[in-house]
Amino acid sequence: MVDNSSKKPFVPNDNKSLVRSYIQDDKSLVELCDKLAKSAVIAIDTEFVRTRTLYPKLGLLQINNGEHLALIDPIAIDDLSPFWDLLTNGDICKVLHACSEDLEVFLTAAPSSGREGKPVNLIDSQIMMSFLGHGLSMGYAAMVNHYTGIELDKSESRTDWTRRPLTERQLTYAEADVEYLFQIYPRILAELETVGWLVAAKQETQCLVERKFIPIDETQLYRNIKMSWCLGSRQLNLLQHLALWRFDQAKKRDLPLGFVAKDTTIMALAKYNPDNLGVMAKIEGIDVLDVKHKGSAMLYVLKQANKVAEKDHPSKINRLDEYPGYKQIFKQVKTFMADIALESGLSIESLASKKQINQFLTQHFKLKANESRGVADILQGWRFELFGEKLQKFAREKF
Repeated sequence: MVDNSSKKPFVPNDNKSLVRSYIQDDKSLVELCDKLAKSAVIAIDTEFVRTRTLYPKLGLLQINNGEHLALIDPIAIDDLSPFWDLLTNGDICKVLHACSEDLEVFLTAAPSSGREGKPVNLIDSQIMMSFLGHGLSMGYAAMVNHYTGIELDKSESRTDWTRRPLTERQLTYAEADVEYLFQIYPRILAELETVGWLVAAKQETQCLVERKFIPIDETQLYRNIKMSWCLGSRQLNLLQHLALWRFDQAKKRDLPLGFVAKDTTIMALAKYNPDNLGVMAKIEGIDVLDVKHKGSAMLYVLKQANKVAEKDHPSKINRLDEYPGYKQIFKQVKTFMADIALESGLSIESLASKKQINQFLTQHFKLKANESRGVADILQGWRFELFGEKLQKFAREKF
């Protein structure tokens, strides 16, 4: 962690010259974005609702370049293209905090205007803070407090941002999400340059962006269902078809997957393969409402899936933790990472999460042969430069 004890305390700007606006029409948005297009850096945030839908419902966009702080109403505005143009302008650095969910908003909201919402030249301040020793999940309020001593009011974080009119309290809350972010960013940037991890933070952000915008392989959704590894090849074929059907229904009706059919329901159906509603209703684990409202549809899916030739069934899922000596192997890799962490000054979690270590081991032992292989996260970018070749050599020699 960077030592700030000898540095001059951060004093927030009083922002008397900051022009604040609430944009509710297309003309005002065009005028705002024309001004923002000349910016070197802009802070961005989103407010959305995602309680009973598959896709997040955008309720508000916040943006600040140090001169203009605007709240953009996407419900009142017909064409958000000027904003999407800013997002994809490579000459402007976009700063967001914990941007994973914001990226999902961009991914789903932008296409409705005929644009791709994949941001260019973006950096995540939460990722930046992780390279400064603050862990992988430092919240925005904690970051603001760390630099300014200000305690932000987060009481509006669970509000319904799609309801109108928005209250003054909501608007004040939304402004704060980009007001302090723009002010703090230069300090974070300077500290990161000092410790030499800026390039790594940019790469890590870009990797996050790329992962979010990779199209979903719907044929592999069944693998994400808890306990799917317990099923045999024939049962996995049924589960695969049920998962495809459920996702298709969720997209069409914009519903969470569990609102279409619960995981336990489609797992039980795949396991027991019933051929009528009476048998289906008696199977342990199946939700009664799923049978009542979608039973006939799911029976039809099973009927079609049962026609698939055995040679075309998915392979049984090989679990990494069933690989001989897995626990000891994982411990060895963790110890290896601990040594690298000590040398680099980064936390083990920043170097490699459990999921990333397992991804590496899965590829090393050539498991999940029917999946897209790719290259393990910890053998790419800054991680590979730091320890990639050492890790590969270590793995070849040890297991």
